[in-house]
Amino acid sequence: MYYLQTKDVVKQYAAHCALDGVSIDVPKASVFGLLGPNGAGKTTLIRIITRITAPDSGDVMLNGQAMTKEDVYKIGYLPEERGLYKKMKVEEQVLFFARLRGMDAALARAETDKWFQKFDIANWYNKKVEELSKGMQQKLQFIATVIHNPDLLIFDEPFSGFDPVNVELLKNEILKLKAEGKTIILSTHNMESVESICDNITLINRSKAVLQGSVAEIRNSHKSGIFQLKLHADTFSPPALAPFALLSSAPSYDGLEVRIQKNADTTPAELIRYVLQTTDILSFEEEIPSMSDIFIQTVKN
Repeated sequence: MYYLQTKDVVKQYAAHCALDGVSIDVPKASVFGLLGPNGAGKTTLIRIITRITAPDSGDVMLNGQAMTKEDVYKIGYLPEERGLYKKMKVEEQVLFFARLRGMDAALARAETDKWFQKFDIANWYNKKVEELSKGMQQKLQFIATVIHNPDLLIFDEPFSGFDPVNVELLKNEILKLKAEGKTIILSTHNMESVESICDNITLINRSKAVLQGSVAEIRNSHKSGIFQLKLHADTFSPPALAPFALLSSAPSYDGLEVRIQKNADTTPAELIRYVLQTTDILSFEEEIPSMSDIFIQTVKN
């Protein structure tokens, strides 16, 4: 079931077409990666989904119905340009955002306490925002985004400026939100995070959606037939008429490591049989391109 859909969304700014018929399908209770180079149209699409701006044409659907202004209260949005009030105290800041989202004062305070404990910032209640480090401010912004328990969460570059420990903390919280049934859109250039937490992605380039699908399916569809093998040998020469090409070989402490590329009509099993004509195989693994490799390849084409 799709929780959010955009259908043929177009947005034009004077002579610049920011979005050219972009359609996305975001499954319920999933993490959806919205990818693309700078200026591709991602932020424009997010601004349309959050009703900050309107499309020139096309539709935005939430739970199968045309989105309304009341649906904004079901959304939590963490923009790339962080928006905290530097002179406000930390607790006041979160309570302010919670009340803007229509939360009861007592519930807002209880949720603030819960999240401050979870993110280990309970000792910072009475500090001013400007006294916090960049990472602490980003934790605060994340809490302000999720405090009202929205069904749809949109995070634009949420890992920017975080150290590896806090990146992992944030990833785990996003996955917990997904497990609770939340639908999450993640706009990021961090391809490692895409591979580790996203279920599906859409890649936008030059205002169009150019690549869509599940992360696993996309990676598998971009395989190039290259395999890494460790052989029980000092040297390796492919057998005559072998259905593969030897790309490289290098000695290791317990054998020989080689990379080979099979012909398009050769199965992995046939590949193994040909290699075994010459030597024993200690390990065998197919190279599957990373999302970073696929991103670069798609954008360059």
